[in-house]
Amino acid sequence: QVQLVESGGGSVQAGGSLRLSCKASGRTACMAWFRQAPGKEREPIARIYASNGLTNYYGSLKGRFTISQDNAKTTVSLQMNSLKPEDTAMYYCAANDRVTGWCQSESAYWGQGTQVTVSS
Repeated sequence: QVQLVESGGGSVQAGGSLRLSCKASGRTACMAWFRQAPGKEREPIARIYASNGLTNYYGSLKGRFTISQDNAKTTVSLQMNSLKPEDTAMYYCAANDRVTGWCQSESAYWGQGTQVTVSS
C-alpha cells in the first residue's frame, strides 16, 4: 500500500502561482493530479509515467500547469501559473502501480487533497 501526501496548497490572488507536491511512500508506475471544485465532478489535470517521464494534460491546462517528478520518482509536483478564480478546488494526487490513462484503476492510490483558493 502506497501512501500519498500532498502539500503546497493555499490562497493566492488571480494571476499568481502555486506549486503543489505529492510525496509517495513508494515507487509507482504512474502519478497524476486531479481536482474537484464544489458541486463539480473530479477532473484530471495531468499525469506522468515514472519510467519515461511521459506527461499528458487535460484540456487546455497544459499552458498554465506543468507536472514533473523528482529523480527518485517518488515525488510529483504541479506548477500552476496564471491562476484563475475558476482554478479554486481541492487538488488530489493519485498513483497507480499500473500504467493507465489517468493512473486510474480499482487499485489506484489517493492522497487526502490540498485546497487551492484563487481570489479575484
